[in-house]
Amino acid sequence: MEKIGKIFRFLGMINFRSVYFNLKYFPLRTAIRLPVLVSSNVLLKCTEGQIRIEGPIFTGVVRLGYGDMALFDRRRSKGIWEVKGLVVFKGKAWIGQGTKISVGQTGRIIFGPDFEVTANSAIVSYSEIEFGKKCLLSWDVLIMDTDFHAILNAEGAVINAPKCIKIDDNVWIGCRSTILKGSHVGPGNVIAAGTVVTKKLEGQQTIYGGPEAKILRENITWKQ
Repeated sequence: MEKIGKIFRFLGMINFRSVYFNLKYFPLRTAIRLPVLVSSNVLLKCTEGQIRIEGPIFTGVVRLGYGDMALFDRRRSKGIWEVKGLVVFKGKAWIGQGTKISVGQTGRIIFGPDFEVTANSAIVSYSEIEFGKKCLLSWDVLIMDTDFHAILNAEGAVINAPKCIKIDDNVWIGCRSTILKGSHVGPGNVIAAGTVVTKKLEGQQTIYGGPEAKILRENITWKQ
């Protein structure tokens, strides 16, 4: 009975929005396999960009807007897809309910294999954001490589251009953390809840926390 229930839940993910999304982004022979399943709670605000899936392609290798996080109202927690640039999936990805993905024309987001966002987070790119394999984002996480508005010096030159963000393998980013342009989080690290990252974090298997992302503990491991 449990297996039958899983089958029916999976079939319930196949809707008109998923069909439209796949036909929009992929050639027909790929689109009919429905590699990306899109929840009816995801607003497809802009689909002008491109998607590339690297690795095996099968139904539901990428899932947008699904899940049921107890802290959020599933019916009202709307996800947003606004992509004018490029999004690359290197394997399975779970983009949980209420998550917002925004990519400008010059932006690119690369999701490594086994990527997961719990819920209600936002990822914004006008340069490049790259995630390694097995990265986990909690809820209310904000990651953006741009300040949106230009700041000029006395000579009129822009001093706050977008800068790439890199998140290495096996990184866990806690709830309500903010990762800003130019950040680099090393492999195996944990970003504690409410942390602000604005720089390269040199350590590995380290917990960072606080408004300045200070080292809280070293030589740790964590499990999904």
